[in-house]
Amino acid sequence: MKRSAAKIVREYGPFPGAERVHGVTYDGRQVWFASGDKLNAFDPSSGKTLRSIDVPAHAGTAFDGQHLYQIAEDRIRKIDPETGRVLATIPSPGGGRDSGLAWAEGTLWVGQYRDRKIHQIDPETGAILRTIECSRFVTGVTWVDGELWHGTWEGDESDLRRIDPRTGEVLEQLDMPAGVGVSGLECDGRDQFFCGGGPSGKVRAVRRPR
Repeated sequence: MKRSAAKIVREYGPFPGAERVHGVTYDGRQVWFASGDKLNAFDPSSGKTLRSIDVPAHAGTAFDGQHLYQIAEDRIRKIDPETGRVLATIPSPGGGRDSGLAWAEGTLWVGQYRDRKIHQIDPETGAILRTIECSRFVTGVTWVDGELWHGTWEGDESDLRRIDPRTGEVLEQLDMPAGVGVSGLECDGRDQFFCGGGPSGKVRAVRRPR
């Protein structure tokens, strides 16, 4: 396993009216993050908040190229980002114990925080297609270039891990500085991760190793 210190390249926030950052996603132009009672979008080049959608937003956030998905309590809502309208709702696999959310290969991937699992689910029905066992608490989840990464956060220790999607084995680990937690996780598809910072109210950009 490769292990190194995470390189934080930029911090965004705290943002007005958003005390916590839960899920994080990226739509190719703007970063979206969940802050409890709404979804917020900001420009990653300027850091400026662009807009928000009033929707319960307590955990992971994902984008499928057209729609946003947001976990709140024991449901996952499919949202039109243009209008903010909720188009569909499916049950979340953890029944309210869910954390991260990602879109890949036409399906949703849902982190189960204390259960130390990642479920692949059908985005139409919520049916569990397969489950990956992880070795630590799972916060954010993201796929990039066929790599599965997830955030961890236990006590004061937090890191980003690339795992084998078949076995859950840790292949690479980026350790965050002490006391800096990772709630949500998303990759911009290129050279950086966006990491939700939980109660700090911040989103941090971390260099993706290549």
